[in-house]
Amino acid sequence: MREDALTNILSQLNATSADIQASAVISTDGLMMAALLPQGLDQDRMGAMSAALLSLGSRVARELDRGTPEQVLVKGDNGYVLMLQAGNDAVLTVLASTAAKLGLIFLDAKRAAAAMAQVL
Repeated sequence: MREDALTNILSQLNATSADIQASAVISTDGLMMAALLPQGLDQDRMGAMSAALLSLGSRVARELDRGTPEQVLVKGDNGYVLMLQAGNDAVLTVLASTAAKLGLIFLDAKRAAAAMAQVL
């Protein structure tokens, strides 16, 4: 039931923009809770990398006295990876195209993460 609710939130998020290519909610220890990923993208690898990057982002923010991180953003040649905390024990990871309007993606992802926090 919880997985269905999370998948529904991911579906609504992905529908907000054609530039969102994939999304997933992952526990902070790297376990996939729900995902809408393209064929060929390894869920386990995405979960592990998201947890590692979130952990590193938290450490950087703490060590450099920046407080609690709200998001981690990676920009690559083929698009963006955006991660936001979704409650205390999960992270929302969004893959977006290079043409994405990041302001709108951030807004929609933040709303989805808040909805996920309510479910979790």
